[in-house]
Amino acid sequence: MPLLGFGTWNLDKSNVSTAVSTALLTGYRHIDGAAIYGNEKEVGKGIAHGLAELGLRREDIWVTSKLWNDHHERSKVGEALDTTLTDLGIDYLDLYLMHWPVASVGGRNTIDYIETWHAMEKLLRTGKVRHIGVSNFDPVQLNRLIKRSAIKPAFHQFELHPYLQQNEWVQVHKDHGINVTAYSPFGNTNPTYTAPGDDENEPPLLLENSIIANIALVRGCTPAQVVLAWGIHRGTSVIPKSSHAARIEENYGTLRCQLQKSDFEEITAIGEKYVRRFNNPAKGWGVDLYEGLEDD
Repeated sequence: MPLLGFGTWNLDKSNVSTAVSTALLTGYRHIDGAAIYGNEKEVGKGIAHGLAELGLRREDIWVTSKLWNDHHERSKVGEALDTTLTDLGIDYLDLYLMHWPVASVGGRNTIDYIETWHAMEKLLRTGKVRHIGVSNFDPVQLNRLIKRSAIKPAFHQFELHPYLQQNEWVQVHKDHGINVTAYSPFGNTNPTYTAPGDDENEPPLLLENSIIANIALVRGCTPAQVVLAWGIHRGTSVIPKSSHAARIEENYGTLRCQLQKSDFEEITAIGEKYVRRFNNPAKGWGVDLYEGLEDD
């Protein structure tokens, strides 16, 4: 998986095809999507256009999608994958993730994610997916999955940024040989999350943090590039999203942004001052999530 990818969460149907095509033309070779984003048909059109313009083949790029909570039943896992492939207009996924360790069938979490995972394992035999993984699992859930399954997740995608660094959790994955993808790499800069108020204990917008801004100035990068480079340099893949061509190109420029040891020390200090998770639907769903992790 290319460490720098292009995310498609919250991209509007009206411009997501153009955004995905622009990303491929810019140089991205990793597209991250999900059924619940509601835009996979448009993402597929963007992929098709970008590949055609560049003269590339399907195997020249990496495509990730995710199984949504309402298809956790064993009999529905393959059905969900087939729908995603049809919508994207491709024959296989490089990576298929279980989006959450939560099943929403009849409004209740009645399906054990272990059962769902075993159904996903069978997908590997079909040739329709190359790798399978999980998203938003906590330590107890991940360890239970590993112990009770024949195939270990190849990837785990979860929220990571300088305000939620989760260094020990990232190291656990390295020890297990599980690749990590960081979503929401810009933290609370994402307009989906609540903007900081007047409370001095709340962190400023990540890309407006003075430490990040100063590092960017010294290194000749933008704040966005500093944050993404931090994620890449620690061995995780990052999947920023944007519908604006200039920002898509700016984010791709991260590959030229070089940080120094002192920069990492300063960013580590940010994580010691602020620990904030911005995506946690546990209360609304009536389930326990992220137990044993920072800011659970």
